[in-house]
Amino acid sequence: VQLVESGGGSVQSGGSLRLSCAASGFLSNPIYIGWFRQAPGKEREGVAVINKLANPTYANSGKGRFTISQDNAKNTLYLQMNSLKPEDTAMYYCAAGFGWSLRPLEPRGYNYWGQGTQVTVSS
Repeated sequence: VQLVESGGGSVQSGGSLRLSCAASGFLSNPIYIGWFRQAPGKEREGVAVINKLANPTYANSGKGRFTISQDNAKNTLYLQMNSLKPEDTAMYYCAAGFGWSLRPLEPRGYNYWGQGTQVTVSS
């Protein structure tokens, strides 16, 4: 199983980035797949997750600015981030989980993680 993120970079406040997560090796589709982030000195937190029924869940921090989507034909997950703020600076990770009972935005319970892609937003 592999999750490979890309699309991170450095932007100025108000800018946009689109992150991608290429998934491979799954024998079955995850129940949840989504984006998490971790800033230096802070705990990892959920950003946006989508379940097997294509229902998204967003953290309050990204509502109205971030959009999660997926291309099933390409086995790729996306996170479109607009109106970026300096507080969005973090390492962004893609993760997949296989339990309906897990809390979508809580990192605990996710089975597979990518290596991350860095997002830096300057003021």
